[in-house]
Amino acid sequence: MSNAYKFGVSTWLWQSPFTTESVSLFPKIKELGYDLVEIPVEDPSLIDGKVVKEELQKNGLEPSVCGVFGPTKDLTSEDETLHKNCFTYVEQCFELCNLLEVDFLAGPMYSMVGKARMIPEEQRKAEWELAVKNLRRVCEIAKDQGQNIALEPLNRFESDMVNTASDVVRLTCDINESNAKVLLDGFHMTIEEKNIREAINTVGDKLIHVQVSENHRGIPGTGLTPWQDFQLGLTDIGYKGAIVIESFTPEIKELAGAVCIWKTIANSQDQFASEGLKFLKQTFK
Repeated sequence: MSNAYKFGVSTWLWQSPFTTESVSLFPKIKELGYDLVEIPVEDPSLIDGKVVKEELQKNGLEPSVCGVFGPTKDLTSEDETLHKNCFTYVEQCFELCNLLEVDFLAGPMYSMVGKARMIPEEQRKAEWELAVKNLRRVCEIAKDQGQNIALEPLNRFESDMVNTASDVVRLTCDINESNAKVLLDGFHMTIEEKNIREAINTVGDKLIHVQVSENHRGIPGTGLTPWQDFQLGLTDIGYKGAIVIESFTPEIKELAGAVCIWKTIANSQDQFASEGLKFLKQTFK
């Protein structure tokens, strides 16, 4: 029986940041058996989209594109310069998406990653309203380029705003734009959700992208993730998108520090990619 899903892997498993030279990973990713490569855009100026597109085609790989939202790009900040940075950045990302023939940009674009604080309810409400207002603007920019956005809930240690499927559905409903969609990441879900199958059903047809690793960020199948519930949830909603492994190499110290990977979680990153894909193909059919 052939798999109904396309399986992908983020280049973050090996490298950061993604640059034009990162296309050297593509032959290996194809050889490992993947259908798709996920491109995290830390700095659009480092990426020649035409070269990336040629190499994707040469290697028979499809792309997905993920946004990266650090301290200079925060739609909930009081500093409007950070909003403008974000709008400029997402516009560049949408241009790359269009060049690569991808119809959405994924990521936690509602706020800066790592913004996790105990704040008064009034401030929390004000920041939520700011996120809604600014994400409507992002949706307008996206519509002008024929694009969607896939908003990603993060765990409580990385965000105090959107942690669960319920949170992200509330956010998309408040934004109230047809191109505001959802990405769910199994790593964050194992921390925040009571039931993964129910969480996937909560999002329903808004779900257009899925990322996975283990609850400890390691190789899928080696931890506590309830994979059968995950598989049933995707079947329940008739999910047709990709399933992408997103984890990180401990070799890139800045990135590993940002995601709290303090030790080696696989014998090699190639082993991670190989064993992870084998498990996903067995689990999601």
